[in-house]
Amino acid sequence: MEDSDGVVIPEPGQWRGEALSAGYVADYKPFNFVDGEGVRCSLYVSGCPFKCPGCYNAAAQSFRYGRPYTDELEEQIFEDLSQPYVAGLSLVGGEPMLSTPILLPLVKRVRERFGPAKDVWIWTGYTYEQLLAETADKRELLELCDVVVDGPFIQRLYHHDLAFRGSSNQRIIDLGASRDDAGRLAPEPVLWSSGRRDTEGTTSFVNSAPPLS
Repeated sequence: MEDSDGVVIPEPGQWRGEALSAGYVADYKPFNFVDGEGVRCSLYVSGCPFKCPGCYNAAAQSFRYGRPYTDELEEQIFEDLSQPYVAGLSLVGGEPMLSTPILLPLVKRVRERFGPAKDVWIWTGYTYEQLLAETADKRELLELCDVVVDGPFIQRLYHHDLAFRGSSNQRIIDLGASRDDAGRLAPEPVLWSSGRRDTEGTTSFVNSAPPLS
């Protein structure tokens, strides 16, 4: 079913990574500054059925776009993450929550090797609230991450000045701060805060900002 913005909206549990994922990745970009805070190693997985109109990476909507994920690529990721100036791993798509056969073992290994020294950011078309009601593999992957950028890209809410997200409906959520006293993810998420800000609240998010003089 499509919503009024043309985004395909699944029923809870309708899409499952074990059935949809072909084990492909669209790209791997080490040492970049755009996918989260600090120097990042970014893995772009393949496959996304949300099919957001205006998606910047529409080719990666196919689950067989790119190349197979391999042990050699994983070793390269770990070699790159080992650099002291790298802040962490970013999981981008495609839809990472539907690549859990690849990403769950990877992120578990990252946690075993680096502990909290390297953070993990993940981008998803699901909202945080949807993920809390989703399949166990999606919930487990969410639990292993530090920050989630949630929600589909909505073209009419696009703005070029947003940090780490494409449209203003998307939220940057601090998963560590979103836990209750028992360590479980709480129903109400806590937004992430950092020194890097966008211009939300001061700039129209429907029309482009005027050029700087």
